[in-house]
Amino acid sequence: MIRVSNNSITDGLIYQINKVAANEQTLESEATTGLAVQNPSDNPSAMQSILNLENESSAVTQYQSNITGLQQQTTTASSAMQSLQTIVSQASTIATEADGTATQSDLDNYATEVTQLIQEAAQAVNTQFEGNYLFGGTLNSDPPYVVSQNSSGQVTSVTYQGNTSVPSVEIAAGVTLAALPVGANTSGSGADGLITDSRSGADLFNHLISLQNNLLSGNTSAINGTDLTNLQTDSDNITQAIATDGALQQRMTAEANIAASQSASLSDLTSSKADADLAQVMSQLTQTQTAYQAAVQATAGFQDLTLSILNYLE
Repeated sequence: MIRVSNNSITDGLIYQINKVAANEQTLESEATTGLAVQNPSDNPSAMQSILNLENESSAVTQYQSNITGLQQQTTTASSAMQSLQTIVSQASTIATEADGTATQSDLDNYATEVTQLIQEAAQAVNTQFEGNYLFGGTLNSDPPYVVSQNSSGQVTSVTYQGNTSVPSVEIAAGVTLAALPVGANTSGSGADGLITDSRSGADLFNHLISLQNNLLSGNTSAINGTDLTNLQTDSDNITQAIATDGALQQRMTAEANIAASQSASLSDLTSSKADADLAQVMSQLTQTQTAYQAAVQATAGFQDLTLSILNYLE
């Protein structure tokens, strides 16, 4: 006959009580946090899936931030380009009015207006966004254009200090986008030049300076024959840049919608793996609490019985 010591029975009951207590604590934590998996040891496979989903979600959040930044940049750039288009239109009107009937005094006044337009154009093309100049390429810490004037106040040159490399950002996995033109590009390839581009023949500042000088010298034939044609080229170039900007904004709106959908989907997937079923957890917690109380009562009853038997034997 095998005899089981009282200590062994007691130890077994205490072990079961501790086990039930630990399970109760786990369920209480799930009910409080709403998470079914809180530590890798809970479910290593599920935890790895959750971590992978969280990494993907973090990447999508960064893409959304990049897209928002580009949208804001292109909106600011669009405003600057619209201003340039207005300036070119005003210069063209002046060139049209500077015909054979205008006096030299009229032409001098027109020249003063054109000088002011050059300054305004330089201000527009030196637009900044969050401390960076938009149209200087990757050399965006200094103004891309510098205006030089003579002692009489006329503009003698406008120098480009940027480059032809456009900053690009990642808007989706493996997808990068450069959303801005550069100020000048005479290489014949690469980013579009907003002010100067050898492919289109645009050269706005030099064309405006030519108009200014021809007005001062009274050369109306050059104004009506050459300057007007050149300004139309500049206008067409800026119009193309505005159209490109609009297309980019449409694309970024679409990319933003895609990223938002991906973010929501990843959130749902993460939730399905990490979140606890609260109804089920509360049911299990109630059962566990009942089991725990019963085990405690059983242990107490066994101890009382053991003491009674010992007292009887004495």
